[in-house]
Amino acid sequence: MKKVLVAILLFIIPLIAQTKRPLTVEGMWAMKRIGSVELSPDGKTIAFTVTTYSMEKNKGNTDIYLVNTDGSNLRALKNSDKNESNPQFSPNGRQIAYSLGGQIWVCDYNGNNSKQITDIYSEASGFEWSHDGNKLLFVSTVYPDCKNQDCNKARDKKQDENKVKAKVLTHLMYKSWNRWLGDKRDHLFVYDLKSKKLTDLNSMKNNDIPPLDLGSGNDYNFSPDDNEVAFTMNPEERVQNSTNNEIYVVDLKTLKEKKISQSLGADAQPVYSPDGNYIAFTSMKRAGFEADKKVLTLYDRKTGKLRSLAPNLDRSIGEFIWSPDSKSIYFTSANEIFNSVYKITLIDGTVVRILKDYVNSNLNISSDSKTIYFKQQRSNLPYEIFSMNEDGKNVKQLTHVNKKLLSELEMIPIETFWSNGAGGNSVQSILVKPPFFDSNKKYPMIFLIHGGPQGHWTDDFHYRWNIQLFASKGYVVVATNPRGSTGYGQKFTDEISRDWGGKVYTDLMNAYDYALENFKYIDKKNTFAAGASYGGYMINWIEGHTDRFNALVSHDGVFNTESMWGTTEELWFPEWEFGGTPWGNRLVYEKWSPHRFIHNAKTPMLIFQGANDFRVSEEQAFQLFTSLQRLGVPSKLIYFPDEYHFVTKPQNARLWWNSIFDWFEKYKKD
Repeated sequence: MKKVLVAILLFIIPLIAQTKRPLTVEGMWAMKRIGSVELSPDGKTIAFTVTTYSMEKNKGNTDIYLVNTDGSNLRALKNSDKNESNPQFSPNGRQIAYSLGGQIWVCDYNGNNSKQITDIYSEASGFEWSHDGNKLLFVSTVYPDCKNQDCNKARDKKQDENKVKAKVLTHLMYKSWNRWLGDKRDHLFVYDLKSKKLTDLNSMKNNDIPPLDLGSGNDYNFSPDDNEVAFTMNPEERVQNSTNNEIYVVDLKTLKEKKISQSLGADAQPVYSPDGNYIAFTSMKRAGFEADKKVLTLYDRKTGKLRSLAPNLDRSIGEFIWSPDSKSIYFTSANEIFNSVYKITLIDGTVVRILKDYVNSNLNISSDSKTIYFKQQRSNLPYEIFSMNEDGKNVKQLTHVNKKLLSELEMIPIETFWSNGAGGNSVQSILVKPPFFDSNKKYPMIFLIHGGPQGHWTDDFHYRWNIQLFASKGYVVVATNPRGSTGYGQKFTDEISRDWGGKVYTDLMNAYDYALENFKYIDKKNTFAAGASYGGYMINWIEGHTDRFNALVSHDGVFNTESMWGTTEELWFPEWEFGGTPWGNRLVYEKWSPHRFIHNAKTPMLIFQGANDFRVSEEQAFQLFTSLQRLGVPSKLIYFPDEYHFVTKPQNARLWWNSIFDWFEKYKKD
């Protein structure tokens, strides 16, 4: 009888496993995406946003949900087709404010009695309550010299009615990421709920607050007594050449402002301590560098003195929150393939890592300091809300918004391996096996290269470069963190600048060779590579330097370093990475430019480009495609007139993914 039972189980278990299916493009876009997470003042409720996408409608919609802090009683607060977002509990805990249609609304805990609070022509975004609940702080896009909303409205009307649509450019920076900047700027406003008075805290300033880049998601805050606001701003006239974001405070009675930071690099994320004694913010030391190590800096509001907390910590500070007693700070940091959580004590700067694994963000802490609430994701788990004790113990998943869909999918958790890079440095790679993996079979490999270049592959559920989706068609995926990657110390990060095709190329090719030599289930005759932005640059570099791969995919990649300097919007980036302007350091630009080696090209290449990508302009893709076509190398360019550096629309993403898989399939060898 026992033998019969075993035989039955051996027959049934594989059948059960096969009822699952691999992740698909449609399945990935069907995932509910948790966004902002907000803890109520009494610590009993969490408000959070969930965005869902429709492939058919080709767009997404954001709603607001509530859940008890023990994970019970999940319910919708606002669930409509109108895109409600940014839920914020009122300080007294009686109402929840949210964003809708460019204005601020409030409702009761049950979602009833909705009321529009603001009615501002230039709209209100990213709002914060004052601690007494009488004011709102938010960002609005205005003409800097307009003193009222009627002026903004009249200026817009005049521009809209003008038959001439020419752009007259007299200065840099005239564009950013995917938009033309024009004459408007983002300014901070305070709205008094009682008097209905609207105050531009940055009136007449030709600066964006928060800054266009290198800021954070928390760049302005009320002081605990609500008499002051701290904010981040780049004060330079020529922001295209500057990373010098600074921290300012403005007195809400006199509107006098004062700069409190001193670093030559980018400062950001000013947050008052609950007791009002300090402002903590992140700070970079070096000017002109976007990926310098961020340290926590403490500003003493009584003495005006600054001091760094744990300056010798060889990790960069991400987001952070104060403990309610103002004695410590919790923060996240890139740490190898994770985004770990740490605690730093103010009195002596002691740093303790309390949660290492996975990708964690959006920290909230209870008023008794006993519980931290946060988001966590992994390669096989989109963001969900978790809780843990303040020491990192008793980690508990509170939400399961994708439980049903995930239960139907076969996704194998990541593995990692280390290989020797340039100079003998250890280099870490992520490896993902395909669904229903069989160690006795041979699988083709996709080799992924990240962008930045100062970024890193993590154990996350990415909605553009999803490693599980790459694996879903029967591929082993290897994603390497070479020189330039974050999470391995600042020296490792620094060693890509002025060396774009040097040590990092060795790191990558060594990892590739290691994988083929040590994982016998990888089919050596069928390997492919893909990358975007700097990753696209490296694909273009690989095209001229090796024929290891069957086919390549380059997405919005740098091809000609000199012309990229002339068409990108943030000049400080190429001038740091290549040591100056093209005429000032032409040898470095030429040394590391893929276009100078394109005559060696042999490998079929698929190219993607977004028309509205102002970071790596479309001319890079046109030059690359023209070169490959002229050389007779099999190549295809897919050009998105409605995308920028990223593919953001569901149906465009479906075309993107299917085109990649078709391209690789075309060049597989038997």
